[in-house]
Amino acid sequence: MDVRLYCFAHAGAGVSGFGRWQHHCGPGIDIVPLPLPGRGSRRREPRTTDRDGLLADLLGPLADAAGQGPYALYGHSLGAMVAYTLTRALLDAGRPAPALLALGACPAPHTPARTTAPDDISDTQLLSFVGTLDAAPGGPLAGGGSIWHRTVLPVLRDDLTLARALRAAAVDDDAARGPLPVPVLAVGGREDPVVGPAALDGWQQWTSDRLVRRTVPGDHFFVHRPELPRLLGQACRAAHRAAQRAAPAPRPAAGHP
Repeated sequence: MDVRLYCFAHAGAGVSGFGRWQHHCGPGIDIVPLPLPGRGSRRREPRTTDRDGLLADLLGPLADAAGQGPYALYGHSLGAMVAYTLTRALLDAGRPAPALLALGACPAPHTPARTTAPDDISDTQLLSFVGTLDAAPGGPLAGGGSIWHRTVLPVLRDDLTLARALRAAAVDDDAARGPLPVPVLAVGGREDPVVGPAALDGWQQWTSDRLVRRTVPGDHFFVHRPELPRLLGQACRAAHRAAQRAAPAPRPAAGHP
């Protein structure tokens, strides 16, 4: 049975970045991108900026799917906090755990995050902030009347609010419930200017299972490169095999040795 890999994008983005992943991940992996409301095919829906709104939107469908075979989650930057939050909520709801929780370009919640910005940041400051991530356009595209400024910047602002809310809620959850009993793969970009190896190492305290850290070519947005889905395909297949080996053998029917 294929492993379904649910994917969550970074702040300000839809799921188009996962378009070639089915090809790159290799056999036995079924890519299922899940867009947040307010972008792509869901662009007319209100955006969510807190944990309760996120869970109200995504937990139900994912909880149903969790009982239908092996699955894993990958989130990139903001998407990593979405994936973590959903994994925690799925376990709290008594649903089967994912074979793997994979997190890209995201520091652990208890560590300082250079990938978030304060609520009261101005548009000019926000443009400067995303510029440090090489995510802002230059020239006329960044102007106050541009399409990018009118359509992308509001989504990005709401997504950064959501990221702060999820990080704060994760710290509260960890204090109350302890680490997740799920293997974690933390991935960083070799040229990422804001998330370094030490920030990824911090995820060790968030799992009681194994943490594996890997580095791939690219900057903060290495999600667009083929090396990441290849790595995730390998990791999901390995995690699924490990889960199968660890599963208890079926008990014989009554009356049979």
